[in-house]
Amino acid sequence: MAIGIMSALHEELSGMLQAMPDEQCQNVGDRAYWCGHWQGHDVVAVLSRVGKVAAATTATALIERFGVDRIVFTGVAGGLGSGVRVGDVVIADSFVQHDMDASPLFPRHEVPLYGRSMFDTDANLSGQLLDAAQTVLADLGRHVQAQSIVDYALKGARCHAGLVATGDRFVSSRAESQALQLELPTALAVEMEGAAVAQVCHDYGVPFGALRTISDRADDEAHTDFVRFVSEVASHYSVAVLSQWLRQLT
Repeated sequence: MAIGIMSALHEELSGMLQAMPDEQCQNVGDRAYWCGHWQGHDVVAVLSRVGKVAAATTATALIERFGVDRIVFTGVAGGLGSGVRVGDVVIADSFVQHDMDASPLFPRHEVPLYGRSMFDTDANLSGQLLDAAQTVLADLGRHVQAQSIVDYALKGARCHAGLVATGDRFVSSRAESQALQLELPTALAVEMEGAAVAQVCHDYGVPFGALRTISDRADDEAHTDFVRFVSEVASHYSVAVLSQWLRQLT
């Protein structure tokens, strides 16, 4: 059985592929799925692209076509929770679609016909990712250039675990960020794919875990140096944390 690893951005996928020297590409449904080995484990890595629909179709193919027995999503997110800073890592323990609203037929955020608004990640898998992330952040200089650590004030970067909000829009204003904080006060971060993958994995009974590097505070400055941050920080976080996690797997 293989492990499925998803990311939404090219920079993170390219870093992972460099860690898979024997990868072979299979094209399915306009996606390139890279099958190979990483730290001795069978891995299928894929660029999901951005948004819930793209993420859901990619996760379904990983399960149906490639038979993965667990899925991990890695990417960036905007920080919402108090104390969640740029450069921190959030390990999701559950997801909610902040833009799901089928009211008055169903309560706001509830996914119709599921009777729930939140979809949990796998507790064991999430715990493993948290341990791996803490190990990497404790020795950050091994993985991120010193100048980037200074530029982004990464010293003291922390790990958090909790609720992550997903929606099909890039949250990039202080007003919208504050509205989300009021609406979902326990949400630590906001992004655009995780809840869709969590729902697919719930449907198939496949363990799911997600780690998100905080690239911004989902406010008026959210777009600033985004590409540079992904290239210099987030992509290195992803490779380092996933490599550490795979080393720890038995």
